[in-house]
This record gives sequence, structure tokens and C-alpha cells, in this order.
Amino acid sequence: MTTPVTDVHAHAIIPEVEAVVAGQEGLARHRLLDAQRNGEESLAVSGKMVAQRIPQLTSVERRLRDMDAAGIDVQVVSPSPSQYHYWADEDLAMTLCRSANRGIAALVAEEPDRFVGLGLAPLQHPHLCVAALDDAVHGCGLAGIEISSHAQYAEGEGTVELSDSRLEPLWERAEELGAVIFLHPFGCTLDARLDRFYLSNTVGQPVENATALSHLIFSGVLDRHPALEIIAAHGGGYLPTYLGRSDHAWRVRPEARRCAQLPSSYLSRITFDSLVHGSGALRALVEAVGSERVVLGSDYPFDMGSDDPVGEINSAGFDLAASRRLLGGNAARLGLIPDNTRSHTPGVPS
Repeated sequence: MTTPVTDVHAHAIIPEVEAVVAGQEGLARHRLLDAQRNGEESLAVSGKMVAQRIPQLTSVERRLRDMDAAGIDVQVVSPSPSQYHYWADEDLAMTLCRSANRGIAALVAEEPDRFVGLGLAPLQHPHLCVAALDDAVHGCGLAGIEISSHAQYAEGEGTVELSDSRLEPLWERAEELGAVIFLHPFGCTLDARLDRFYLSNTVGQPVENATALSHLIFSGVLDRHPALEIIAAHGGGYLPTYLGRSDHAWRVRPEARRCAQLPSSYLSRITFDSLVHGSGALRALVEAVGSERVVLGSDYPFDMGSDDPVGEINSAGFDLAASRRLLGGNAARLGLIPDNTRSHTPGVPS
């Protein structure tokens, strides 16, 4: 028996979502903010890159060929984070999420032995998130949802952080369903400070991961919902290997002691993908969180992803048991493999 090699971090573009938001006034404002955050040079490069990769983002046949070439048995496919559209009002947001959920479900249905899906929820409308999660899981048979690190409230000022009390029903429902929450930032609130050299991604994404996870930890979300399954993209950013400072703050600052235990103790309750770019960084991540808490992630098919995520794990020098966990065992434990995965490739011996 083999455990399928499973990539938990892969994306698709759902054409129905693009159709839903086309021509909306909020889309133009969103694009202006995106330009401010990324800068003209990076926007131009990214636009060309995405255009070249539309076949990977939309064609199941091309996706399967690329998976086979990379030694990937199963992909956990989520919408491109560019399709969050957290500017949308309530009605549009739910239409958008339902479209995304059904688009991902249709992709999974084309090759149900090779794909698992994640849907979307409107983080800017916390009171709608449970309905969107239920739609994804019960309505579309998906394994959970993908969310960003934060959202601006659609009405009024302020930011929806993952510590927001209005998200408590979402965490409770996800825990009840055993649904996965895939934390994948899109956009950094450092804005124009990162508008050159592609700092919006290389610095901004790790900052957003660390910020969002810190909100979950320090606010006590993981104390109240110990069975909540969070997967953090990009290896959790700066958080896993720099928690000593957070632990110190927890010891000496009363306002930092809203969680029951040292912040570093919560690493064993979060799962992190392997997309940290380099054997040394991957070994440091595994040392910090344990091999039971890292899953393979490629960010397929974007240019900041890995073309050989299996090779990167195999070359990092882990023992056989740890490599097996990273390549597929941990994903299987989270329920992120199809029920009837066929062994068309060797997989990971169990």
C-alpha cells in the first residue's frame, strides 16, 4: 500500500468568478490598491507571467501532465488568491464564493482520484463565512476553504483580523466539520513601502503569514478550538523560526498573555507547507515545528512556487519516516487525499 504524494498548495483560476466581478466598481478600486502595493514594474511582470500560465491555471489535462512530471499524485487545488475579491458587498461576495466553490468542485469531478478541492469564504463579511464554508463542504464536497491573512471590512473602517471575535462561529464550524482552513495571504498592508523589487511578495507574504498566525495564537483562538486544522502557506512565513521574541513578550507583557501557553507551544497545532525555498530553510522549519506538521506545497503554477517540490524534500536530508510524512503522510492524516486514490504512480511507501 502506498500513500499518495500530495501537494496541498496548488491554484486554479475559476472563469466564473472573473465573470461575476467583471465591470464592478469595486474591482477598479481594488486594482488601484493592488498597483499601490506592488508597483508598476512588478504588476507588468506578474501580468505577463499569469498570461503565460493560463493553460496551467485552467486546463485539467495540462495540470495532470505537470503533476506526473513532478511526481505528484494528488493536488489540493484552491482558487488563485487574486480571486478573493474581499471588496465585494454581501450579495456579490456570496455569489462569488458559490461560483468559486462550484468551479473547484467541477475541476475535482474531472479527476476525482487526483484532486481535492478548497473553496472560498467572504472574510470581509464574517457573519457570512459559516454559510460559505457549509456551501464548500456540504454543497460542493470540498475539504475546506482558503482565506487570506486579513480583510478590510466591507462596511466602515477597520480590518478583519483572524483574532476578530466575529470569526468565532467560523472556527467553531470548521472544527465541527473537520474542515481545513488554508491560510494564504494576498496583499500586504505595508503597501507602498514594498512597491519595488517585488518586496510585496518576498517580504510581504512572510510578514502577513506571521501576523495572521500571531493573531490566531495570541487571541486564544487555538485554545478555544484545539481541533481546528490550519494549514499555513509559505512555511508560515517568519513565524515558526522566530518565536523566541513572542515567547519573551508572553512572559513579560500582560497584554501579550491572552493565550494559555507560550506562543511557541502552538506550533504543534498548526500545519505548514514546505514552500520555503531551500534545504536549510526547510530543515529549520521541520526542526521548529516537527516533521508531523509539514506538508508538501508547490504554489503551482506561479513563478514564486517550486517546480520540483518532491526533489526539494528528498534532498533535504530527512530520514525516511520524516520524508514520508512530508510527502504525503501528513496530508493523508488531514483527510486531504481522495477516498479512492488510484496508485498510477509509486507514491510514498507506507
